[in-house]
Amino acid sequence: MKIGILCYPTYGGSGVVATELGIELASRGHQVHFISYSMPMRLNTGFSDNIFFHKVENASYPLFDFPLYSLSLASKIVEVAKFNGLDLVHAHYAIPHATSAYLAREIIKSEVLNKKKNNHNIKIITTLHGTDITLTGLEISFLPTMKFSVQQSDGVTAVSEFLKIKSQSQYEITKDIRVIPNFINLEIYKKISNRETDCLKEKFSKNGEKILVHTSNFRGLKRVDDAIRIFRIIRDKIPAKLLLIGDGPDRSKCEYLAKDLGVADDVKFYGEQESITEILSVADLFLMPSQSESFGLSALEAMACGVPVVSSNAGGLPELNLHGETGYIAEIGDVNKMADYALKLLDDPNIYKIFSENALERATSLFSAEKIIPRYEKYYEEILSK
Repeated sequence: MKIGILCYPTYGGSGVVATELGIELASRGHQVHFISYSMPMRLNTGFSDNIFFHKVENASYPLFDFPLYSLSLASKIVEVAKFNGLDLVHAHYAIPHATSAYLAREIIKSEVLNKKKNNHNIKIITTLHGTDITLTGLEISFLPTMKFSVQQSDGVTAVSEFLKIKSQSQYEITKDIRVIPNFINLEIYKKISNRETDCLKEKFSKNGEKILVHTSNFRGLKRVDDAIRIFRIIRDKIPAKLLLIGDGPDRSKCEYLAKDLGVADDVKFYGEQESITEILSVADLFLMPSQSESFGLSALEAMACGVPVVSSNAGGLPELNLHGETGYIAEIGDVNKMADYALKLLDDPNIYKIFSENALERATSLFSAEKIIPRYEKYYEEILSK
């Protein structure tokens, strides 16, 4: 199967999942063509004769005040489809990827009709990741385009049942949506115990402090400030450190907050990291107090390393983090309750051990690449057969 993948190449969840999906598909013998404005961050696996990257060049003309990326992307899709015989295009994130894919399909269809060729048209599958519906979809200037692009896709998937229901009810999307959750490669995300992790443990926890971790893009919806407030309550009760991984517009505000709350010496900002498996391997607890979270990929990564999660009840998080089994869930913004749950876990080694084992088991049994990738392959075949 020849598959084109459209994604954002950054550290965001949709780009990470799209890239990992392409890598897994290529390892299973499919020919995968990534199409984006720069090389995806996770596409660093070395040479593979089944993986290709096509850069979208964004031309600049004095007539245009803004770059026309959507049109450049559509043209590149047409080019890649023509020269490589793509069977389908998998658009991750509705705007602009599904829109550009639709335009490319119509261009190809028009050329086929005009030249009276008996060529098959490419199929479009759009995966909804969350903010393309819950955030971008709220923008009135994008809403009609987003709805149209999703409706015109040949197949649509969502990463959680929550996102499927929200898409169909709030935005009246009548297209059938298949829920295929996010996944992880268990060869990458697993608890490591070696010299490097021993050194990290010594560095972060010289006196046996508990290590808490939060990773995100430091935007308002992630409520990183809540993670710091939760930590302050915990640190007042037990020795602890908080490691914040990622970067974004709220980072400076959070640095000031840590200072104002008197915990700056115990809160470490490490910016964007390509791999955090080593950090998760020495972590005791993962915090995710998000206001909006369609799935919670970073929480899944922590669970695969045996780290229990304390999270909000936002969006699809309850589908991943089971309250009282793999971690605890509280109302959005209830930092006191989240801190109480964290202390309950950290203070009792027996309870902690059970939760850690449950987190690992759930990540392994339900969300491994081995479980999820065949579901995508089956869905591709289903859409192509129509």
